[in-house]
Amino acid sequence: MSRIALIAGEGRLASAIASALDNPLAYALDHLTPEVEAKPFRLERLVPFLDELTDQGVTQVVFAGAIRRPRIEPDLFDQRTMAIVPKILMGMQSGDDAALRAVLDVFEEAGIHVVSVDEVLPDLVPGEGVLAGEPGSRDQKDAARAAAIVRGLGPLDVGQGAVVAQGLCLAVEALPGTQAMLEFVKLHAGLKPDPNGARGVLFKAPKPGQDRRIDLPTIGPDTVRQAAEAGLGGIVWEAGGVILLEREAAIAAANEAGLFLWSRA
Repeated sequence: MSRIALIAGEGRLASAIASALDNPLAYALDHLTPEVEAKPFRLERLVPFLDELTDQGVTQVVFAGAIRRPRIEPDLFDQRTMAIVPKILMGMQSGDDAALRAVLDVFEEAGIHVVSVDEVLPDLVPGEGVLAGEPGSRDQKDAARAAAIVRGLGPLDVGQGAVVAQGLCLAVEALPGTQAMLEFVKLHAGLKPDPNGARGVLFKAPKPGQDRRIDLPTIGPDTVRQAAEAGLGGIVWEAGGVILLEREAAIAAANEAGLFLWSRA
């Protein structure tokens, strides 16, 4: 009987996916602390792990949640995994996107198909539309500017978000993540030239050319709260390319804070 396995990362996404699956097998890299009960595995023993999945009848896997790079312990490699180390290390040296693609290729070559989050739970990835509030003309200009910045940074494999207010880029997302970016914006609220002008937007989107089966940007009620604390006017994201967790709670939080939520085409 065919089964699907969940490769759980950190954050709430893994538990949302687990609740949607019928008796899933859940695994996680052993340096992570997912919110679901998951059996640990190590990257250094990736091939034996794939054997275990096959023995369990797994033909599909879905990756859900944030995955931090593990510290590699060379002494722990088995001989078969050692044979694919050059491919994985080459990917790691080329950036996060290349590293993830290298790992996905290994799964596919083992006959285990990697499915995307929206194949499992389509409602988690909103299509085009305004979900809360209403962006004004100045907000729309800031959103377009932020989208261009994220798109331009894509080839550099830097991040998946930016904050723009009154046409100025206040911050871009890097390794510390969205919360750290918004905390920076909160601390530097005085950078906006017109105190009475547009409050600014947080924009999120996948990197151009990103493999969308893994590492899609994610927002939720916590993001709304952080954006409100940073003094922003709304959150904008690329329609069909960003995961929205706890949609109703996020919309309620946005309405309460006076923020708009816009899934932008």
